[in-house]
Amino acid sequence: MRSQQILSLVLAWAVAPLSAALSYGQNTPATPTSFPGADTVIYRDAQPEPVRLHIVKPAGWKPTDRRPALVKFFGGGWQHGTPEKSIGGARAAARLGMVGFAPDYRVVQRWPDSDASHTVADARRAIRWIQDHADELGVDPQRIIVVGSSAGAHLALWTAITTSPPELTEEEEAPRFKPAALILSSPPSDTSAATGVGGDRFNVAEPDRYSPLQHLDATMPPVLLIHGDADRLVPFAQSVALHAALVATGNTCEFHPVPGGGHNYTQDVPSWKRKVPELQSDFLTRLHLLPVANED
Repeated sequence: MRSQQILSLVLAWAVAPLSAALSYGQNTPATPTSFPGADTVIYRDAQPEPVRLHIVKPAGWKPTDRRPALVKFFGGGWQHGTPEKSIGGARAAARLGMVGFAPDYRVVQRWPDSDASHTVADARRAIRWIQDHADELGVDPQRIIVVGSSAGAHLALWTAITTSPPELTEEEEAPRFKPAALILSSPPSDTSAATGVGGDRFNVAEPDRYSPLQHLDATMPPVLLIHGDADRLVPFAQSVALHAALVATGNTCEFHPVPGGGHNYTQDVPSWKRKVPELQSDFLTRLHLLPVANED
């Protein structure tokens, strides 16, 4: 059954806590330069490492295809993590007939001169790069699903907001089209100084400008939103507010609270390991975003 197939698409919500301490030197993980079965491109030339995008193509792929795509951003408090946490989602998407993408982005642990504003810039540029190269990737640039957990969900939201923060005004880095759908887990959607979390990590004059909740477009992509009501790192109230803001402007937001779930709710409430992929399958099927070739 398709819901069983998509079980592996579960975002493996390996959520790195926003409050996790950073370690440097010999404990800093190596930046992945490739993964088995994936193509790798550089989408930003940066120091000390270029920023890469890992691409997994499905069986039977051709550059003339117009397939849906799935892009998964890993979490890590905007400061650590690697695409090792997201390549599994890209591979699972390919097994379903989509083109899967696992972008890296600049995190402080591996790019010490960066800050959280660079993560937003990289997320937006990654989507733009995919859209600009859609013809050679066999991708429909208007059928891109963007997925993220924790800080990765914050980045996913920013790929769907038209106006870039003031420090990121380069037109060539803004996505051409909004994602076709967003799948968000435990998102820090409010990073404002007054009511949010994590805004101090943006290292800009006005960090509120990097808070998605206050900058949502009137028209946003359909959103599947999942958040544990016992989350001590990103307040559950943030997703309550995000859901309210989206539906108030007539957007689709399917909000699924996880009773008793913390930030990594599938560990706290194991039954959600099966429930999450079922919700994803239903959501993407209703949006006609799963390839017809995978119909049972």
